[in-house]
Amino acid sequence: MSIVRPHWYFIHMSDSRVWLITGTSAGIGQASVKEVIAAGERVAAITRKASSVSQLSVAYPPDKLFVVEYDVGNPTHSAEALFEKVHKHFGRIDVVVNNAGYGLSGVVEGTNDEDAYYQFEVNFWGAVRISREAVKCFRENKTPAGRIINVSSVGGFIGYPTLAFYSASKFALEGFSEGLHKELSPEWNIKIIIAQPGGVRTEWAKSNMVYRPFPPAYDAPDGPANTMRNLCTSTPSMGDAVKLSRALVTISREADPPLRLPLGSDAQWLILNKLGEMKKDVEKWNELTLSTVADDVDPLYFKKLNMLVTEQS
Repeated sequence: MSIVRPHWYFIHMSDSRVWLITGTSAGIGQASVKEVIAAGERVAAITRKASSVSQLSVAYPPDKLFVVEYDVGNPTHSAEALFEKVHKHFGRIDVVVNNAGYGLSGVVEGTNDEDAYYQFEVNFWGAVRISREAVKCFRENKTPAGRIINVSSVGGFIGYPTLAFYSASKFALEGFSEGLHKELSPEWNIKIIIAQPGGVRTEWAKSNMVYRPFPPAYDAPDGPANTMRNLCTSTPSMGDAVKLSRALVTISREADPPLRLPLGSDAQWLILNKLGEMKKDVEKWNELTLSTVADDVDPLYFKKLNMLVTEQS
């Protein structure tokens, strides 16, 4: 039986924002699809296999949900073609969420180049290709308020044992996002938001994590490697994927969102703790730091400049 909808329904839907979200087969990505639609907006759910989101396809009509098969980790898959397909279906794109990614658990000595390269291909280069195309799409279509949300991690600000390559891919994503953010003309009103979740109750440490065995030198039961792996696999996460998705919807609507947004009390505490440690180190080694300044330069130039700006303001 076909569903007859009133005329105003289609007018409303055609005016609502469109989200392009990667990594929608589970976890944060799938929760975000549901929360965005619940908020009255529309979604292009990007996934490697459409069958992985079959439940979503059954639950939502094509005027709300458009499923597109696309492998972010495959550099031969065209981001331009992806955006053209989504834009043709919905007529617009407003928010892009680079959520696709996975974890790689293994010590540096026990991780081969192939694994490390692919970690970057998915977590970093996939997001780069889509972000680049998103900026072009927003600018050329004069999107009123284009938003790119790059899902990093607290591990994109703090490196952890057994997750060095995962953290490196997320550190790279954060550096890229910050640089891109500073390149954009304010008149385009395109904002980059780096989401930094802490632990979230998803499949990240389970089916979404590739585990590699530890070499004998690192395999002590109480050593850093096994301690970290046990922490990842046995400690309940504090974050809720649905609540996190609602936070993404909220921040996407802000006119002046932050560049970085920690998500979760654990993420907030860990990041503030590292910032405190960094400040202590900078202050402790102040003399050695300034000893490298050329003789014809005032080593306190920036300190004096900061004091002058403060006084004038």
